[in-house]
Amino acid sequence: MAGEGGVAAVHRALSILDAFTEADQKLSLAELAKRTGLYKSTLLRLAKSLEKFGYLIRSEDGSYHLGSKVLFLGSLYQRSFRTSEFVPPILRQVVEELHEGASFYVRDEEQRVCLHRIDAHRAVRDSVHEGDRLPLTVGAAGHVILAFNGRTGVRYDEIRKNMYAASYGERDPETAAIACPVFGLDQKFVGALSVSGPRYRIEELGTKRVLPVLFKHAHALTRTLGGDPEVPAFATWLKGRKGTRNDTRPAAKKYAPSPRRGTARAIAD
Repeated sequence: MAGEGGVAAVHRALSILDAFTEADQKLSLAELAKRTGLYKSTLLRLAKSLEKFGYLIRSEDGSYHLGSKVLFLGSLYQRSFRTSEFVPPILRQVVEELHEGASFYVRDEEQRVCLHRIDAHRAVRDSVHEGDRLPLTVGAAGHVILAFNGRTGVRYDEIRKNMYAASYGERDPETAAIACPVFGLDQKFVGALSVSGPRYRIEELGTKRVLPVLFKHAHALTRTLGGDPEVPAFATWLKGRKGTRNDTRPAAKKYAPSPRRGTARAIAD
């Protein structure tokens, strides 16, 4: 691992933290050894250091679970985007209006991270949690992130033109999502605002019902984060969509990405 750059001991220590998944409340030493490929003696030394700095806690039975320092770093990460104060209240409003889960995604290299999430108060719902790392190439939010980070192709041209993406059964055959972009200072793309849930319910709601809500809150959030939602490219947020179909290609004004990466502007019809 050291040959790839960095310090081997740090790589090994971080591999211990990476071994945990959302399904794990705690892991035994044997399971950690299996997942990391490290010897138990090495694991014990590294785990002792991680315990000292609050990243791991050792239970009485000898198993390990994540310490509070991990949560602290997660909160710092959220605050670094200047979204922790503003996005969750917006997501709650989206959930109240549509009765489906709402999420805010940002790009992290070649993945998207669910930075904020508010679940719907329904027994049947999709499973998304803050901190989840998901592919960029499947799902409405992933497509929005790619489109406003310069990805070329017909699909991404349409997303930039229509200011939203919808996906039905891409990441999971039983779920669906509709997402739109949010911008900040200088109309720079910040992240994707998404509504998701069981596919049959999202299809029943349809883009005619979902998009006016998403656009309204994306407009408000863009203003809060320092963007100018009054520029022509965002006019649809104010007036909603007339004649929107339940797919990703509704009739709409033409939009195209500006030369500045991660921004949008209107072009003539």
